[in-house]
Amino acid sequence: MEIKIKYVRDIKPIDVIENGDWIDLRAGEDFTLMAGDYRLIPLGIAVELPKGYSAIIAPRSSTFKKWNIICANSIGIIDESYCGDNDEWHFPVIAFGNAKIHKNDRICQFRIIKKEEPIEFIRVSILGNKDRNGFGSTGEN
Repeated sequence: MEIKIKYVRDIKPIDVIENGDWIDLRAGEDFTLMAGDYRLIPLGIAVELPKGYSAIIAPRSSTFKKWNIICANSIGIIDESYCGDNDEWHFPVIAFGNAKIHKNDRICQFRIIKKEEPIEFIRVSILGNKDRNGFGSTGEN
């Protein structure tokens, strides 16, 4: 699959990894956050996703450990219509401690997914399946 990408900031190019499905994204500038701060971190790219696809942006597994930040929305969703020359991707974060993030730090990752096929919900009174016995019912270990 070929995807058009425009670098709207002077950052290191994105590397496609050979192992795994997620691609790292970099901070587009240096900045400092204080505990409690909210910030949209510019990621330095605008992308034209293929028709019928969306992107999911999520923190890297080390993001909180390194910078005390979490994604404010849990994940970010970018659909194919966000594809203009100035539609720069951002990562919305909340700081739980003071953080200094440098331009080109790999702070989040994304994956491209195919859009959901059309769904029709059919109302029923009984599903007819075995119950799992509640939320978190897979056990302790």
